[in-house]
Amino acid sequence: MDTISHVALSLAAAMQREMNVTANNIANANTTGFRSERVVFETFVDRGAAQGDDSDFVLDTGSYVDTRPGALTMTGNPLDVALNGPGWFAYRTEEGRTAYGRDGRFMVDVDGNLVTVSGARVLDDGGGAIGLPPDAGALEITPEGVIVTGDGNALARIGVFDLPAIQSFERIGGGLFVPPAGQPDGALPAEATQVVQGALESSNVQPVLEMTRLLDIQKAYERAVQLTRTHDELARDAVRRIGRQS
Repeated sequence: MDTISHVALSLAAAMQREMNVTANNIANANTTGFRSERVVFETFVDRGAAQGDDSDFVLDTGSYVDTRPGALTMTGNPLDVALNGPGWFAYRTEEGRTAYGRDGRFMVDVDGNLVTVSGARVLDDGGGAIGLPPDAGALEITPEGVIVTGDGNALARIGVFDLPAIQSFERIGGGLFVPPAGQPDGALPAEATQVVQGALESSNVQPVLEMTRLLDIQKAYERAVQLTRTHDELARDAVRRIGRQS
């Protein structure tokens, strides 16, 4: 396979990757607290032996989390919680892993545990699971994340953390992130984030822009595939011509 085919295939592979990421963003446009993903590409220039013979390849160098906030929507549900600021909630998944996200749709399960709608346990500021007594009554959640009963007793403080290394974290679905295997999460107390009771944060995905991006990506992918096909047809035609002359 020659250089032209390699260049076209590098572009097609890059567009396939970006298409998958963009499609996942669109699929999560209504996922509470979802953070969209962006792919990063770089150009690798292969210096040819002859002057002007350089070839530019597309390299997929990874992706990053778009940390722009989503819009806050007031729900009036006392166990709906949104974050105003860059912090993250901490959860314990069913597999026992500590994960981070922005989904504040909380509820109390049959055992009195504060959990998400997916069943993950909500963690406090010390990393422990939060349990609520059955007679807690009406609950207030302060801007600092403290859960207070109607008679003023503080039960727990919802953990809100800054994650300086969030760009290295892995997505595990449902808008959740975990640190790379064997690496510390580096979580720090969030100083610049307020907890908003009775509200939820929308996904930061902008569906119209994502659909436009998806169409552009598809066109670029089709151009790369067509370039490969055209080059292959020219190569076959050249072989046929040479065969007729020999």
